[in-house]
Amino acid sequence: MTMALSDLQSIVHNPPPSAPASIRSVSGEPWPRLGSVLLLLLGQGDAATCGSLSLAQIIPYVGTIPERLEPGTLIVIRGHVPGDVDRFQVDFQCGSSVKPRADVAFHFNPRFKRTNCIVCNTLKNEKWGWEEITYDTPFKKEKSFEIVVMVLRDKFQVAVNGKHTLLYAHRIGLERIDTLGIYGKVEKPGTPPLTLPFVARLNSPMGPGRTVVVKGEVNTNAKGFNVDLVAGKSKDIALHLNPRLNIKAFVRNSFLQESWGEEERSITSFPFSPGMYFEMIVYCDVQEFKVAVNGMHSLEYKHRFKDLGSIDTLEVDGDIHLLDVRSW
Repeated sequence: MTMALSDLQSIVHNPPPSAPASIRSVSGEPWPRLGSVLLLLLGQGDAATCGSLSLAQIIPYVGTIPERLEPGTLIVIRGHVPGDVDRFQVDFQCGSSVKPRADVAFHFNPRFKRTNCIVCNTLKNEKWGWEEITYDTPFKKEKSFEIVVMVLRDKFQVAVNGKHTLLYAHRIGLERIDTLGIYGKVEKPGTPPLTLPFVARLNSPMGPGRTVVVKGEVNTNAKGFNVDLVAGKSKDIALHLNPRLNIKAFVRNSFLQESWGEEERSITSFPFSPGMYFEMIVYCDVQEFKVAVNGMHSLEYKHRFKDLGSIDTLEVDGDIHLLDVRSW
């Protein structure tokens, strides 16, 4: 199928054209090296794999975080707000004790009764601290949402539906956080994965300053997948990105005049693993494409196809669940 891609922000960041090489957080700090990526799909009664975290989607949910939180950990939570909701909450907890109640390092609590807002707080020794309230809330009844929590050195950074929402400074050390709790009225989102092979026309042709974002989940038994930027008229592939999980190679190439060129494979570290959630950002610069995966700059690829304005199509295929594609 062919469709136009919406001109929307990236889930975590939208790097300005003036500084594309350095992927930065909203606060201006360079993204730390990425740690675990945990993806949670909220719902009732079925099971899901969340990076290395397996959980039964029963709300309320309380489960152990499989790896220690550290700067660079990214938590992605997708759900749907029902029409009769009054509140729900996501708690980063220090254990799961009920009596006495476990400390809550970060309490993220969207509320819908009276005034819509997000209340953040910390619970220590069964006593709440001071509330930090955000009134510019992105949550709407009968709408799906995607929460992205990035763990930074001294704070949590939260984006909802591709827009920076709030910062919350750590009041309890990250080393104590080992449990995630989700409570209240929240449902599984209804948007299915996009069908593969996926072909989409960019909302405007490629050129310096243009960005394409591909989000998905790698299949647990994946061998590889590809993301291609194509010149629709000539069918030339200006950029062929081909992560091969079976050999841990991130292959780049171009298909010009009905012939493949020389492969490029050099990379500092392979950014993909089976079962993981990923967000791949492709930024077009004057001389090259720049690619980041989950907030970490991954590679550059010098332009071999020089007529950038003819690149007007995105193609995705392979061993992934394709969740979203965007361009601006």
